Amino acid sequence: MTSILTNSSAMAALSTLRSISSDMETTQGRISSGLKVGNASDNAAYWSIATTMRSDNKALSTVQDALGLGAAKTDVAYTGLNSSISVVDEIKAKLVAASEPGVDKEKVQKEITQLQEQLKGVVKSASFSGENWLYTATGATAPGTKSIVGSFNRDASGAVSLTTLDVDTTKTMLIDEDTAANGLLTADLIGKDGTTAITGTNVLNIDITSATTTQLADYLSGVDTVLKNMTSASADLGSINKRISLQTDFVADLKDSITSGIGKLVDADMNEESTRLKALQTQQQLGIQALSIANSDSQNILSLFR
Repeated sequence: MTSILTNSSAMAALSTLRSISSDMETTQGRISSGLKVGNASDNAAYWSIATTMRSDNKALSTVQDALGLGAAKTDVAYTGLNSSISVVDEIKAKLVAASEPGVDKEKVQKEITQLQEQLKGVVKSASFSGENWLYTATGATAPGTKSIVGSFNRDASGAVSLTTLDVDTTKTMLIDEDTAANGLLTADLIGKDGTTAITGTNVLNIDITSATTTQLADYLSGVDTVLKNMTSASADLGSINKRISLQTDFVADLKDSITSGIGKLVDADMNEESTRLKALQTQQQLGIQALSIANSDSQNILSLFR
C-alpha cells in the first residue's frame, strides 16, 4: 500500500541515517581525542582503572622528584665525606713524618693546624637544602635517621603505601659541636691499645708540638681508627646512593609501563578509526541517497492524478 501520510521507506532510511550519524560522531570524537574510552559512559570499568592508574602515575612523578632531592643530599654528603677522608689521610701522613727523629714538630703542627681548619670548612659546607648530614652545630638537633621516599605502592585490595630509603646520619656525623662524642672527628681518639680513650684529644685539636714518641704513636693509631670509621661511613653513603639511582631508574620504567597499560585500555586505534570513518562516510552518502529515493515515492503519487 502506498500512503501519503505514512512513508515507511523514508522512516527506515531516516532511522538508518541517524544511526550512521551517531556512529560517525563517536568515531570523530575518538579521532579528535585519541581515546576510545574518554569517559565513564564509554566503558565504566576501563575508565575507572585508567583514572586510578593516571593518579598513581602522578604520585610516581612526585616520587621521582623526591628521589632526585634525596640523591642530591647523599651526593653532597658523600662528596664532603670523601674530601674529609683525604684531609684526615694527610693528617695521618704528617703524624708519620713527625715520628721521625729530628723532625721539627712545631713546623709539622702548623701544617696539621691548616689541615684541621680545612676539615672544618669542608664539613660545614657539605649542606644541601638546609640539611647537613656531616655537621651538627651547637644547640642544633642532630639529623638522625633520614627517610627518602622511594616508591608509591598499591596492593590488590587498593590500599596505598610508600616505600622509603633510610639513611642513618648518626654514622656519617663528622663534627658534633653539641655532643662531641657523636662526631667521628670530635670524639676522643682511641690509643694504640685499641680501648683507652685519649681524653680531650680528637682529630680537630691534635697538637704534637711537645708530644712524646708514645703520644705520637697513640695519635697515629687513633687517627687511623677514625679513618677506618670514615671509610665505613662513606661506603654506607655510597651504597644508599647506588640504591637511589637504581630506584630512580625503576620508577621511570614503572611509569612508562603504567602509561603503556593505560593506553592499551583506553587509547583509540587510529588506523582502525580512520578506516571506520571512511566506511561511515560512504554509508552516510548511501543513506542520504536512500532517504531521497524514499521521499520521492510520495512525489510519484501525483502522476496518478494527472
